[in-house]
Amino acid sequence: MNHIPITLSINKPLFSRQVWTVIWVSVIVAALLPILNLGFPDGHALHVSSYMVGLVAKFMCYALAALALDMVWGYTGILSLGHGVFFALGAYAHGMYLMRAIGRDGVYQSMLPDFMVFLDWKTYPWYWAMTDNFWYCMALVILVPGVLAFVFGFFAFRSRIKGVYFSIITQAMTFAFMLLFFRNDTGFGGNNGFTDFKRILGFSVTAPSTKAVMYLMTLAILLGALLLCRSIVTSKLGRVLQAVRDSESRLMFIGYDPLWFKLFVWTLSAVLCGIAGALYVPQVGIINPSEMSPGNSIEMVIWAAVGGRGTLLGPIVGAFTVNGLKSWFTAAFPDLWLFALGLLFILVTLFMQDGILGLLKKMKRSKEVA
Repeated sequence: MNHIPITLSINKPLFSRQVWTVIWVSVIVAALLPILNLGFPDGHALHVSSYMVGLVAKFMCYALAALALDMVWGYTGILSLGHGVFFALGAYAHGMYLMRAIGRDGVYQSMLPDFMVFLDWKTYPWYWAMTDNFWYCMALVILVPGVLAFVFGFFAFRSRIKGVYFSIITQAMTFAFMLLFFRNDTGFGGNNGFTDFKRILGFSVTAPSTKAVMYLMTLAILLGALLLCRSIVTSKLGRVLQAVRDSESRLMFIGYDPLWFKLFVWTLSAVLCGIAGALYVPQVGIINPSEMSPGNSIEMVIWAAVGGRGTLLGPIVGAFTVNGLKSWFTAAFPDLWLFALGLLFILVTLFMQDGILGLLKKMKRSKEVA
């Protein structure tokens, strides 16, 4: 059957002239934070603390993961409850290089990580080969989550598993990987994971200048991912993805095979999540199997829902909003955060189905009518 052009109308993402202005102003302000941190001494009115710079960098990594999830959930209708595994695998791939970089000088050149010494291992296992090469590990950051997502997605989508059943098996996948990485004999540090990083490309990980470069790189990659996703969702490919979301059976009837479109966006989303994890681990200083817990994947869904799924900018806003509230709550009321998070999700589901951006759009329309 010949392909028939799809004429389904699509909602353009919120990228009007005003939105572009907000985006670029936000990027400029965010880029200034590490400059203000390095350029002004502590106590100066314009000084931004290192803690704040690190916190915003962490939120940007979360925002990239939320954006990746939005591509499959908001635009393709595939609800994943296992994206935490892709985030963690990207972090572990980068963490392997950071662990190999510990003690490269002098007599410490052949030192194994502490957890391998504890297990009386004499050499690195075969899958650690070449992980002392930065660019090889960066390739792993992309390939490991991408290959896993491609293989998993191929069999799942070919079997036409969808809806709640797909969500359940993605959650089972991330739970299985978490249990695997908790084992000490897998060679990934067990429940302690990787930590105590020293250097990256020969530079001290804890040096303010190194942190500033990693921060700016995270900001640039987040912006690049946003532009990439926008180019996809506003193209003919984006129309097909939204047709998969809105009426997959009708799409098949007019001659399209949803398998490869779903597989493409699923794999792309996993790769973006892996990159987010790779950016996360040197800035936070630790990666362990708890990042694969199903609860973390569910939090990603909440970020997208709170900000407004299917809008690109919504998940970014949601990631910053929810994690900002989490930082405040865990400091002021540490025992109440999970209750507050559950209440927030219920309120969004009942009263703000389109999230924060949807609410802002309604307020703008009401002002125009008035």
